[in-house]
Amino acid sequence: CAWLSQRTGTNYRLPTEAEWEYAARGGRRTEAQTKYAGSAEPGSVAWYDDNSGGKTHPVGGKRPNALGLYDMSGNVWEWCADLYGDYVDTGAPQLNPRGPEEGVLRVIRGGGWNGNARFCRVSHRDDDAPDGRSLLLGFRLAASPSR
Repeated sequence: CAWLSQRTGTNYRLPTEAEWEYAARGGRRTEAQTKYAGSAEPGSVAWYDDNSGGKTHPVGGKRPNALGLYDMSGNVWEWCADLYGDYVDTGAPQLNPRGPEEGVLRVIRGGGWNGNARFCRVSHRDDDAPDGRSLLLGFRLAASPSR
């Protein structure tokens, strides 16, 4: 992210978990909540154990969600910037809640090609060590205004 930000002049980073879920649910463009990113049926939007053939697939092979984002359910788990744990309760509604300030594991979302469809649900969350390396892990960048 730092390398790309320096090269382009745009501030790239991993999304927070809340930003990831907002994007996966289609932002405000979606009329109804869906179980998966763009559909109530996983097969139309996700690569998972029943349809992946045991491998990752090029992005865009399934339908996008309401924001035009592909593969937010299934294919590979996506890293989020937040540490894994319960959201910090501030006692007031939060626009972009954050996870704990301390911890070892980071949040991963979206599910992967080798798992059951339930792991591809927009509401499902999991964790992994930040130095984890796997064919099941990927990332999606968020962009913030440059300073």
